[in-house]
Formats: sequence, structure tokens, C-alpha cells
Amino acid sequence: MTIKLFIDGGADLPKAMSERYEANTVPLNLDFGEEQYKTGQLDLQTFYEKLKRSEELPKSSSPSPQDFYDHFKKQDPEDEILVLALTQGLSSTYESGVMGMEMLLEEEPDRKISVLNTKTATCGIALLLNEAESKIEEGITFDALVSHMEECIERTTTLFILKTLENVIKGGRLDKVKGAIAKTLNIKLLMRADEDGAIEVSEKVRGNKKALRRFVEQIGEYANNFEDRVIALSHCNDETRGQKVLNDIKEKYSFKDSLFMEMGPLISTHAGEGALVIAFFKD
Repeated sequence: MTIKLFIDGGADLPKAMSERYEANTVPLNLDFGEEQYKTGQLDLQTFYEKLKRSEELPKSSSPSPQDFYDHFKKQDPEDEILVLALTQGLSSTYESGVMGMEMLLEEEPDRKISVLNTKTATCGIALLLNEAESKIEEGITFDALVSHMEECIERTTTLFILKTLENVIKGGRLDKVKGAIAKTLNIKLLMRADEDGAIEVSEKVRGNKKALRRFVEQIGEYANNFEDRVIALSHCNDETRGQKVLNDIKEKYSFKDSLFMEMGPLISTHAGEGALVIAFFKD
């Protein structure tokens, strides 16, 4: 009996971790006009080139319940399955996962499957996956793991900073007039996942340096002790910026470990180049 961890295309993982979960990732769909892709099919360089040429942002859609069912069905019936799904605040992926689980349980009621709404995305899911792996190595039971991960989800803090407003304007999440004013004034948006996992603007800061300084400062408002915690950071096509901010974080706070990764097409579509996301467990 083995515990199998599953994620979806809303997760971004460090390279070594990503290779381990290739078969256990349920992809989302990404449509560039008439061209349709699954997350994971499109290499990031091609994606960014397409994004620059496109006047409209690609549209994303969640996997179907059948997609989840097919992934679950392939597993040994003795295996226990835990899915860490993209936040319900951004996608219906979680609902599809639950429906796929119910479809299989109707046929095979003895299966053990749990689908959790992580209320986070990108590196936030990597953080949770890393925690789940650690607990499995310690020999935790499936039911105890599910309870532990539910607690971790409530403690997960996910913070974003955007470098450009182009994509939030293109995607209609920011009014064009307000966006033009913000660009003229060099306003940078600091954002966060709220308690339901939806994205909200937390602060508007003028100037890139001030915004990045504030981005790092915020961490101390959520936690005091970092020695037993991990910080996860994902960057959107700007490794230098991401690495510098991660170094600043590690200098200021004594996290025991860090996870560093590139943002995939799904979140990059809305965040835009240069965007950064960090995730950690709050007190």
C-alpha cells in the first residue's frame, strides 16, 4: 500500500521535483485562438514568444472529471491517492478532481482518494507537496496526512508582485484607464491569495525597488520563527530577479530551506514577465 501524490497544471515545481511528478500531473488546457495545448506540452520559450505576438491572452480551462478519473483508474487499487489541486479561487480544477474521484468511487468504493483545494497556486503547491513528501517519508498514515495537509493549507501564505501590468490589463482584471495611470506613475502591485484562495491586491507601491523591499518585508508580518520552515519562490521568465529576491529573503529570515522554480504558462499568462510569487507557512 503506497500513498500517491497528484497535482495539476496549476502547480509549478523545481526541476528535480517536476521530473518525479510528470506522470502524476493532470494538465490544464491552454488555448491560443485556434491552437490548443495542454500545460506541459508547450515549452516556456515558445509560450513567451506566442504571448508577445498575441493581442489577447490565451484562455485556460480546467481538466475534465474524466481526465482525473483516467489518472486515478491507472493506479493500483491498493494505493491511496491524495490530490493537491489548484485553488478554487482561480479555477474549477478542484471540482473536476472531486467529480473524477466520485466517478471512480462509484465503481470501486474501497478506493482511498482525497482531493484538496490548496487555496494557492504555482510555488504554493510545491511548498505543500514538499511537506507531504516529508510526512510520507516519516511513515504517516493516509488519514493523518490528509488532516495534516488540510491544516497546512490554512497556514499557507501566498504573496505576489507584478513587474508589468500589461497582462492584467489585457486580461481585463485591471481597467485600461486605471492601468495607464498606474504605468505612468510606476505603480507596482503587491497581491496575495485571500482566505478562499482568490487573488486580491494588498498594496500599491511606487517604484520597483520600494515594491521589492516591501515584498520581502511582508513576510515578517505573517511569521516570527522560520528555522523549521521552507520558503518557495517562482519567477516568470526572470531568473536573475527571482534569485536576487530569494537571496534577500534568506539574508533577512532564517528559513531552513528554499524551493526555486520557473512559473509555468498558466500563472504566467496573468502575472506577466518579471512577476514573482512566494509561499510559506505562517504562524
